[in-house]
Amino acid sequence: MKRSSPPTARPVSRCVAESAASLLAEGLLAEGLKARADQRLDHALGALTRAAHIAPRDANVALALAHVRYEAGLTAVEQFARARDLAPERFEPLRGHALALAGEGETTAALALLDETLAANPLWLDGHRLAASLRTTAGLDDFDVGFARAVKAAPDALPLWLGWFHLLAQARCWERASAVLDAAQARFGTTRAVRFGRLYLLSESGEAADDPALFDAVEGEADAGLDLARIRHFLRGGQWDRARQVGERHLGQPSVRPFWPYLTLAWRLLDDPRGRWLDRGMDFVRTIDLGLSEPELTDLAVTLRALHTARAPWHEQSVRGGTQTDRPLLLRLDPAIMRVRSAIEQAVAGYIAQLPRPDATHPLLAPPRAAFRLAGSWSVRLRAQGYHATHTHPQGWISSALYVSVPPVHDLGAAPAGHLQFGAGPPELGLPLQPYGDVAPAAGRLILFPSTLWHGTVPFVGGERLTIAFDVVPAVQ
Repeated sequence: MKRSSPPTARPVSRCVAESAASLLAEGLLAEGLKARADQRLDHALGALTRAAHIAPRDANVALALAHVRYEAGLTAVEQFARARDLAPERFEPLRGHALALAGEGETTAALALLDETLAANPLWLDGHRLAASLRTTAGLDDFDVGFARAVKAAPDALPLWLGWFHLLAQARCWERASAVLDAAQARFGTTRAVRFGRLYLLSESGEAADDPALFDAVEGEADAGLDLARIRHFLRGGQWDRARQVGERHLGQPSVRPFWPYLTLAWRLLDDPRGRWLDRGMDFVRTIDLGLSEPELTDLAVTLRALHTARAPWHEQSVRGGTQTDRPLLLRLDPAIMRVRSAIEQAVAGYIAQLPRPDATHPLLAPPRAAFRLAGSWSVRLRAQGYHATHTHPQGWISSALYVSVPPVHDLGAAPAGHLQFGAGPPELGLPLQPYGDVAPAAGRLILFPSTLWHGTVPFVGGERLTIAFDVVPAVQ
């Protein structure tokens, strides 16, 4: 009887080499991810490029490299496509691929990719939100068409109906939002989410903005989102003490961040000294000349203008009459941006060093000060009559505005046209509060202030206002 030959074993030396290569790739991936978290994208790019060369079939390496290239302002379409091929079952590479395509000016291709995926996966909420965002910034009126298709494909998925409602409410399309909520209520009944959505809609649309009893039926309901709707409603309707009570129940809790700006309004309206304790008027507002030369500012302005490819701003942003850039601006590996980032980081370090002594109960003075990182950064380009609606940055610690280019004096208009104002509440709440003060725009001027401080800009007559903005958070939270 003839014996069969045993399978040929791989040489031991080859196994050892492959194992060593795998370990090296894993180490480089960890190094790259750590550098990315530390916002050292040049280091991350080098480590991950080496890892991809060693382990070309590793989906995690491919995806990490794609993300870093995208965040660094480099082309990343090919890298995200590669990551998709290696992990076709994951949505994250596909989402990145769509963003990279849009970033390269191929918004039509990005939307086609998302629409095809969403047709097969109608419950992918993040995909719907991304598609709506891309349609919005492209200036398309049918920004919510993906949700409309999805509820036809999966009509029994309440999260789709609620996602559609929230998108329309964010865009202040009140009649359409109400119609979606009506349809959801007819199908699912008056669920908790539908009930809360109705209250928000009645208050924010103005339909029942003056009804003091609007939220009485849900008085005992504990929900942070509902409380934000409550506090705005009570402020708008003159029920300032009720607004204070809503905000104060979040003091000392992780949920307090978005309530600080509203608490300061309630405290000021009630002549509570804590209003002064929190904002300190203009005391925490610093104006810093970054010392950028005219050629540096000109070079930076040219770089920024090339990044403003959107036709309209996001609905959730404060920009009115202008555009905002995508991806983290100050992480781009562009010489002009890297130079200004270095100057910004020095200025932020100086601002932190000059803060008063720590106060464990104060949102600006409590966090650790040893190190910080950028939580987000972007550029805004405003046209004639453009402005920022009054807002805050509750997820930040310190916020900013750096003027790169401003209109000539004769185009700006009479003061305070174009000025950055602080302390006035959102105009839609109709509060009898005046701004603490304002700062005039000037090229090369950086303004730093607490993220909880209400701020907005006054429209200007003509020309262009080009800025960089960013949020700072403690490196250790």
